[in-house]
Amino acid sequence: MADEIDWDALTAAANEAATHAYAPYSGFSVGAAALVDDGRVVAGCNVENAAYGVALCAECGLVSQLHLTGGGRLTHFVCVNGEAELIMPCGRCRQLLHENGGPDLLLLTASGVRRMDEILPDAFGPENLR
Repeated sequence: MADEIDWDALTAAANEAATHAYAPYSGFSVGAAALVDDGRVVAGCNVENAAYGVALCAECGLVSQLHLTGGGRLTHFVCVNGEAELIMPCGRCRQLLHENGGPDLLLLTASGVRRMDEILPDAFGPENLR
């Protein structure tokens, strides 16, 4: 399934998103893009805040766009910095991605395509709250 996806197009969407980042404090722009199970592409960029702890990661914007535009499940995901380099989601964002894509979500990483359950093994999710 990973071979059927146009990772270059998804990466281009993440790079475009990174150009809209608001990162005046760290100077570290981030863009993320994902494919949804209905074929939509959703994207997000990081938005910093003078109160550092309330900054929003690019994945937060992406997940908000997912729900704003109809919901669904994320199937493929890419995250880049402002230099167009692949980067890994932080821990909080791995949890967001797991919640909205599940263990089968595929992530393009610097070490190749990896499943979410490799990136966040033994994840805590909605099924644990039942």
